[in-house]
Amino acid sequence: MEVIQQLIGRLHTVVVHLPIGFIIAGLLLQWYDRKNNEWSKIIGLIFQWGFIFATVACVSGYLLYKSEGYSFDTVKFHLWLGIVTALFSLLMYLRLVAPFKIDFRERLPLVLLSFSLLFLISFTGHLGGNITHGSDYLIEPLPSSIKTVLGIGPEVYEMPTLDEDHWEEAVLYTDLVQPILNNRCVSCHNAKKEKGELQLEEENGILKGGEDGEVIEPNDPENSALYARMILPLEHEDHMPPKDKTQPSIEEIEIIKTWIANKNSFDKSLGELGLKKELFYSFFPKKKDDTYPDVTVAEVSADTIAAIKKNGFHVEKISEESNFIKVSCINKPSFADGDFDLLSSVKNQIVYLDLGETQITDAIFEKITSLPNLTVLKMDNTGITGKNIIALEKLGYLKNLNLMGTKFEEPYIADLKGFKKLQKVYLLNTPITKPDQINRPKEGEVFFDYGGYELPKIATDSIIY
Repeated sequence: MEVIQQLIGRLHTVVVHLPIGFIIAGLLLQWYDRKNNEWSKIIGLIFQWGFIFATVACVSGYLLYKSEGYSFDTVKFHLWLGIVTALFSLLMYLRLVAPFKIDFRERLPLVLLSFSLLFLISFTGHLGGNITHGSDYLIEPLPSSIKTVLGIGPEVYEMPTLDEDHWEEAVLYTDLVQPILNNRCVSCHNAKKEKGELQLEEENGILKGGEDGEVIEPNDPENSALYARMILPLEHEDHMPPKDKTQPSIEEIEIIKTWIANKNSFDKSLGELGLKKELFYSFFPKKKDDTYPDVTVAEVSADTIAAIKKNGFHVEKISEESNFIKVSCINKPSFADGDFDLLSSVKNQIVYLDLGETQITDAIFEKITSLPNLTVLKMDNTGITGKNIIALEKLGYLKNLNLMGTKFEEPYIADLKGFKKLQKVYLLNTPITKPDQINRPKEGEVFFDYGGYELPKIATDSIIY
C-alpha cells in the first residue's frame, strides 16, 4: 500500500499540468466567445474536466506530501489553493452548463469567476514551483544588480573569518565549514529545495545524504561525494557547485577536505583537532594596507594625466580605490631639475616618484618637498651626492628611499637617521663603505640596505644538465 501511495504521489508533477491546461484553454475560449456566447456548453465541459483533473492533482499532491517527508508548512498554501482552484472550476462549469436548475449560479458574475480562477491557477502554480525548484527559481537568471533594485536579492551569508589571536578556539564546522556550505551549496540543497534529495543546512541533513547515498565517508575525503565533486573538472557533469554558480576557492575546498579528514566533527575546535595555523591564513581579516597616507585627495582629471603623459612621464593610479598616483621618468631620461615644475598640478596626489637614471642634481631636494604625501622616492643611478638632503625631512610620509648607484656621501647618512617615518634606504653601489656587521634596526630606526648579498651554495648548484 505504501508503495502505491508513493507511486501515485510522484505522479502529481505529471497530473498537475492537466487541470492547468484545461483551465487556461477554457478561459481563453471564454474570452474569445465573450460577445457571441455560442460555445458556453463546450467551455463548460472543459471546466468540468479541469475540475476532475484538479481533484486528482489534489489527491496525488496530498499523497506526495505524506510519502516524501515534506513539512506541512511548506505545502499548506499550495494544497489549500489547489482545492479552491478545483472548486472554482466546478463553479464555472455549473455557471455555464449545469444540467439542473440552481438559483444562485445565475447570480455569480462570470467575469469575477474568470479572473478569480486565473489568479488561483497562476498563484497555486507559482507556489508549486517554489516547492520543487526553490523560491528564487524564476528570478535566479537575473543579474544581481537587477535583483537588488527589485529588492529580491538572494540571501547573503557572511564569508568565514577567524580571529588571528584566538584562531585555535574556533570550531571547525561552525566557524568555517558551515559558512562555506551556506555560501556555495545551500541555495540548492535546503529544506525547501532538496536537489538530489540532499540538505546541507544542518548536521542531520549532511549525515543523511541524498538520493545517491551518504555524501561523507569519515576520514576519507577522496571517497566523500561532498569533497570529491568539488574537485572534479568544471566541465564534468557531476561537478559541484554547477559551473554557472560561484565556485569555492582553493582554500575553502581545502577546509572541506580537512574537516572530512578529521572525522567531520561538528563540535571540535581547531586547537582540539591539532590543525596547523597555515591552513587558515586566508580566513584571517586582511590587514589594512598602510603603505600610503590615510588622507583624502581630489581625483586627477583625465585631461591633466594626458598632459603629463604628453611630456614623457609614465602615470598610473596606485589602485582603483585611491586617487593617489605613481609617476615615473622611465621614458624620460632627460628629466632635469627644471622639469620638476611639470608635475606641480598633481603634487598632492603623487605618493610614488621614480626619478632614477635621470639628470637630476642635489638641487632637486628642495623641489621635492612640495609633494606633501610622497611615500616612495627613487633616485637611483643619478648624480646626487646628498648635499641638502636634510630638506626631505619635511616629508612626513616618506618611508622608502632608493639611492643605489648614486654618488651619495657618507656624512649625509646622519641626516637620514632623523627622518620621522623613513624605514628603508637602499645604498648599493654608492661611495659609502658597507659595515662589517649589520644589525637589524630597532623599531622606529631606519634600515640601511647595502646590498651585495651572497646566497649559500646548495647541492643542486653543481648539477650539470
